[in-house]
Amino acid sequence: MVLRLIEEGWPLDEIAFFDTGWEFPQMYDHIAKFESFTGRKVTVVHPRRSFHHWLVAQPVIARKGERKGQVHRIGNGWPSPLRRWCTRQKVDALDKHMGMAVRYIGIAADEAHRMAAATLMSKAYERRYPLVEWDMDEAECLEYCRARGFDWGGLYDIFPRVSCFCCPLQRIGQIRNLRRHFPDLWAKMLAWDAEIGPHNRGFKYYDKVADLERRFTREDRQGELPGMSNSVLGSSRDGAARGEW
Repeated sequence: MVLRLIEEGWPLDEIAFFDTGWEFPQMYDHIAKFESFTGRKVTVVHPRRSFHHWLVAQPVIARKGERKGQVHRIGNGWPSPLRRWCTRQKVDALDKHMGMAVRYIGIAADEAHRMAAATLMSKAYERRYPLVEWDMDEAECLEYCRARGFDWGGLYDIFPRVSCFCCPLQRIGQIRNLRRHFPDLWAKMLAWDAEIGPHNRGFKYYDKVADLERRFTREDRQGELPGMSNSVLGSSRDGAARGEW
């Protein structure tokens, strides 16, 4: 989106990137390459506390029940579809940094349904969705960037989409690929998971990261057996029946 905005001369005062601290290392290299290619500086916005703090150490106040107004757990735990505290941190930090500036948001044409959710998160400012206006879907965006020499260190050769490396909302096949290709990042996730208190609701499908490690290890062993195909491993609850492998 930003490449085409610059190439077509759209008004663009600032380029902001919210650094969760949970980014793939390749993304920082990508940003440096982008700055060199465009000659434009990217402003890095940080959360007011680290995401690790919000994950394992932030006091959480009960909003209802007998303990309303009191601390009822320490640490938010892993994000979930109904508890996306990570997205809230991102939106709040960018709102504070940008104020009422008109914003260009990189939602692609084939994910235009996300526009409504983006508006609900913050209604105060004017926004535009250039990729939707240009009718550019995700595949066209990747092709556009690759034609200008951007490859994200191979991330999009491994994953269909890239966000925080430890995002619980990614499909189980992506999590499996993360463990296979980035064992150092997977080790971080195991360590963080162990730090979450007894309220840990799990990372995905109520399984903790350690549970997924045992599962993947078991699948690896089964896959090494003669005649065993990886395509039959797993269960329908994780999307195997829907072809999410």
